[in-house]
Amino acid sequence: MPLSAVNVTGTRAGDAATEAGLRARIAALPAGAPVVVMIHGFRFSPSEPGQSPHEHILSYRPDPSCWKAVSWPRHLGFGPDRPGLAIALGWEARRSLWGAYLEAARAGAALARLLERVAGTRKVGLIAHSLGARVALQAVARLERPLIDRVVLLSAAEFRGPARRALASPAGRRIEVLNVRTRANGPFDLMLTAALPAGGRPLGTGLPGAGPRWLDLALDAPEARAGLRQLGYRIAEPGPRVCHWNTYLRPGAFALYRGLLTGRVALPALAGVLAVQVSAPSASPAPVSPAPAPPSTALPGPWCGGVAGPASALAPPARTSL
Repeated sequence: MPLSAVNVTGTRAGDAATEAGLRARIAALPAGAPVVVMIHGFRFSPSEPGQSPHEHILSYRPDPSCWKAVSWPRHLGFGPDRPGLAIALGWEARRSLWGAYLEAARAGAALARLLERVAGTRKVGLIAHSLGARVALQAVARLERPLIDRVVLLSAAEFRGPARRALASPAGRRIEVLNVRTRANGPFDLMLTAALPAGGRPLGTGLPGAGPRWLDLALDAPEARAGLRQLGYRIAEPGPRVCHWNTYLRPGAFALYRGLLTGRVALPALAGVLAVQVSAPSASPAPVSPAPAPPSTALPGPWCGGVAGPASALAPPARTSL
């Protein structure tokens, strides 16, 4: 699966040449091949050397000097010799939290316009971490047609109100969303609420009453991990008590995200196994296939850089990208 890097500049994602290249790559894909947009979070900047997501989590070969640098495309199963397309979306998040929150909305609008121009009839999946969740939900809310089918949010730095508006939009009425949260992200949810008090309740507290197209997954819950094991997804035990990156550094997690984004597991089936009270859709859920074997490249450990407790975990290392 090829990897295409696209950066948001102002109100546009990529340029005319980028659009033409993406359009050609998507049109050439075989039927059923996945197209996934990967969206980073706070403190990355594709224009600043040493802070680019394309040298970090959105790269096939991230900088090994950073303990958080886990290759998303590789762990999602993408590679040059596999069918599909991974799109690494870079946006300017190296600002104040408020400034990055505003910029995330602009990046989401730019992503929506890009997908309108290049996707054709192909359905697209999104996976996003931290403030990248706001980018993803804003893109859903602004699309004029239902081009996105599945969204995976990891430690989402967004609030319930925008999420509900995205689900109520024309494109949002047909998507499935997996909102992955952990206790280790609790302090970061508190910081988000303190910094942006008008936002309301953060998605780290879930989205009650969202209906069958939204599933809140508490990755730390023993019963949740037991249910996932029934589907072949073995998620490691919780790591440090405070960690914003636990949802993608946790061994076994990427196999689950890959399964959802590629359609190997359907959200209603996942909800049923997890014993979550979700209304069943009118159509029968798609059969659940066993989870594929995890990638051969091991995730770095310790999962959160060996921090011993909350105080040290809140102090970022020299490289501060989230």
